[in-house]
Amino acid sequence: MTVEGKIYRCLNPVGTQDPVDQYPLAPRLDKIDGKTIYVSIGFGGEQGVMIPLPKMLAATYPNVNWKVAHPPPGHRGGVALSDEELKDADAVIRGVLW
Repeated sequence: MTVEGKIYRCLNPVGTQDPVDQYPLAPRLDKIDGKTIYVSIGFGGEQGVMIPLPKMLAATYPNVNWKVAHPPPGHRGGVALSDEELKDADAVIRGVLW
């Protein structure tokens, strides 16, 4: 139902995002050929993205040693790698979704 001559106004809830500075957690690898890179898969919603990701990465970057790490039972949050795996890793890819 409409009312003749009535004007409705609303504000856009998206707003404007201010730019932010980004700081890396670790330096980038100079090259990835021959490196060991783990894909850490957690328990959350990221599984839909992170489970098929290693297959795509292995096809795109065949000279990289790709490994997948799943969290142990009862593990919640954080990277799902053991201390031995962390020592072996040149890099880790970890996706987090909520």
